[in-house]
Amino acid sequence: MTGVGVFDLATALGLVLVLEGLLLALAPDLLKRLVAEMLAHSAQSLRLVGLLSAAVGVLVVWLVRG
Repeated sequence: MTGVGVFDLATALGLVLVLEGLLLALAPDLLKRLVAEMLAHSAQSLRLVGLLSAAVGVLVVWLVRG
């Protein structure tokens, strides 16, 4: 992985932490409700949502970065 790739990866991980931190700081009760909702769903449905989210994320990065 090149220096630029490591920089991009670190930036992406930092942004994930910022978004998660803001969600926890600004709407902790909402996050609790979302986690409770997740517990009510099967592992298979959560896995499907996770894979779809990852695919959309890859598509967004591909469109933005070319």
